[in-house]
Amino acid sequence: MKDSAKYAKIVEWSEEDQCYVGSAPGLVLGGCHGDDEKKVFDELCLIVEEAIELYRKNEKPLPPATSGRDFANRMQNVA
Repeated sequence: MKDSAKYAKIVEWSEEDQCYVGSAPGLVLGGCHGDDEKKVFDELCLIVEEAIELYRKNEKPLPPATSGRDFANRMQNVA
């Protein structure tokens, strides 16, 4: 399994921005956005891969994994 699979990737519609917004909580601040949900997800996957490469290049430990932790259901309790 690739390290990138250990991080939750979220793409959701933003009424405020009128576009899809992608994020990877716990790994990268910010994210990406666009009009095509699939393209936003693909771009987000690349961002996650690049973030992991930067952690390794700077010899920093990766943040704790966010996938497999029932992240989506926990987020529902916040809303």
